[in-house]
Amino acid sequence: MVAQTPTLIATIDKVTRRLLPFLLLMYVLAFLDRANVGFAKKAFQADTGISDAAFAFGASIFFLGYALFEVPSNLIMHRVGAKMWMARIMVSWGLISAAMMFAHDEITFYILRVLLGIAEAGFFPGVILYLTYWFPSFARGRAMGLFYFGAPLAFIFGSPLSGLLLEFQGLGGLHGWQWMFMVEGLLASVVGVWAYFYLDNKPNDARWLTAAEKAELGAALAAEETQKTAHGPRGTLAALGNPRVLYFALIYFIIQMSVYGVVFYLPTQVASLLGTNVGLTVGFVTAVPWVCALVATYLLPRWSDRTGERRLFAAGILVVCAAGIAASVASASPALSLVALCFAAAGFISVQPIFWTLPTGYLGGVAAAGGIALINSLGSLGGFVAPNVKTWAEASFASSAAGLYVLAATTLLGAILVFALAAVGIGRETRTAATSASSR
Repeated sequence: MVAQTPTLIATIDKVTRRLLPFLLLMYVLAFLDRANVGFAKKAFQADTGISDAAFAFGASIFFLGYALFEVPSNLIMHRVGAKMWMARIMVSWGLISAAMMFAHDEITFYILRVLLGIAEAGFFPGVILYLTYWFPSFARGRAMGLFYFGAPLAFIFGSPLSGLLLEFQGLGGLHGWQWMFMVEGLLASVVGVWAYFYLDNKPNDARWLTAAEKAELGAALAAEETQKTAHGPRGTLAALGNPRVLYFALIYFIIQMSVYGVVFYLPTQVASLLGTNVGLTVGFVTAVPWVCALVATYLLPRWSDRTGERRLFAAGILVVCAAGIAASVASASPALSLVALCFAAAGFISVQPIFWTLPTGYLGGVAAAGGIALINSLGSLGGFVAPNVKTWAEASFASSAAGLYVLAATTLLGAILVFALAAVGIGRETRTAATSASSR
């Protein structure tokens, strides 16, 4: 185990202050550009005539291109460095997201959603890999938890922004949804250019660290890397065919079904609860579950770091998430339904940084680049499956609640799979002593 000296902890705090706010900004824009189609849904369909089934397919087809290019993208980043590759990803996805303003028919909508997935492929696993270059395992849960602030922040600030832009209807001869796609997409491209000048590939490249800080942090990371490569798969092909990696991918697939089965339809669900159209008011109310997710994502990964428990934390959170999804449609009270959505959002966001400490503690080197990307790639297909399964369940059972009940059941299955990780020797609690690093 890496010695958690005061100087190492101070260095990690310095790295956190330097990198996490910028990575967080990148993730906010990534999540916003991926999910803002949910805000555009009603107005977009009204203006284009796209059916519910076509919308569900177009919203979810993003994940096909995304999944196909995840592994090669992460391997390229491992070779050329995060500085150049993250900038490329953000600039290209921002331009394509802005081009969604021209999606006036089903075919154009499908093509742009696929291209958006291809352009963004590698961003998320790239950041997860990037964090392993800078944070030892004892501080990684906290770092990933801070990074995961991006999803709730995207909705806390992005939901009102998207709602406001939708009210620009007719300004400059454009529909409100066209303004939304254009403004939010171009923001990502601007930050992508900034990323090229701001990010450093690894600690040795950071001019803002002293030589002593680089040496101690580098030694801690190198010691962990040696341990991981000694016990886990050592090459890309070995990682891609590793049964444990595939098991992680299955769990992440189910988590992503929960996330996007709710995210794509949350604005319209909240609008239905309020009895109004999607706009600024719905944007503010939709932000409430994400405030709860923000609090949970701050507290739970830190608690997980402090106790050393990963598996039981993740399984328990998924159980709460499943209950929240089911209760959001079971309750006859709009207020109680909103509270249930708060528990669901808090659960499926906060569980993810805890989940990622498991594969990143097992994979090292180029195997980490390929394995992390494969887990995210296969797991992200849950974002493709969820909207279509939700639409199918609602049509098959002639009930608007059926889709969310199915998603609640799959989330409960995810909890069982996480709990069963102990059977393959992953996630057994270390119960490490609390340290000053993990208790903050």
